[in-house]
Amino acid sequence: MLKHFVTIIGLLMAIPFAVRAGTIMLPRTGQSACYSPEGIIIACDNTGQDGETQAGIPWPSPRFTDNKDGTVSDDFTGLIWLKDANCTDTVGGIARGGGLLNWPSALAWSNNLANGKCGLSDNSVAGDWRLPNIVELRSLVDYSRHDPALPGGHPFSNVLSVWYWSSTTNPVYTGGAYNVGMSRGSIHSTGKGRPLIAGESRVENKVENVLGVWPVRGGR
Repeated sequence: MLKHFVTIIGLLMAIPFAVRAGTIMLPRTGQSACYSPEGIIIACDNTGQDGETQAGIPWPSPRFTDNKDGTVSDDFTGLIWLKDANCTDTVGGIARGGGLLNWPSALAWSNNLANGKCGLSDNSVAGDWRLPNIVELRSLVDYSRHDPALPGGHPFSNVLSVWYWSSTTNPVYTGGAYNVGMSRGSIHSTGKGRPLIAGESRVENKVENVLGVWPVRGGR
């Protein structure tokens, strides 16, 4: 009896070490070409560029499934996205005629999204949908494409080449939140204290700026 007990304790103690020893694989970026410093496509051999190594887990093909209910499943991450990437319906009392919203409104609009809005017939209720965090939003990006920077053959509609809000606040400029540009897949950051300098990457102010809103569900 004691022998079995000691064996079980030994196995339980080994579990945390096995978990720590595991490896989490990141997805590939989608990039398969290599470039000279001037931006000209070159042979990838021995460059060490992303296009040569293509490190990470390959995406499934096709990457996305149109569920025919106003939603799209990402068969790589398991997340479910609103098919219409620029729905202009009023949700939760928040009008969205122009498509873009400030950050507090984007959060509230997403949290109140439900069946019957934005072409949804998925039986979802308020609270099922939310604004994606920065990792989830960035996971959509295909770094071999632009305008939009999404995998080829994606089934989404109304994807704008604009910045889309994430639910993730910038830890330095806490009045701002991270966002992803669906034109080139860039992550945006904007400070609040001075004018924007051309070409600078900063964090958009949460209240004063209006950006795209693309809700997600699942992943929790």
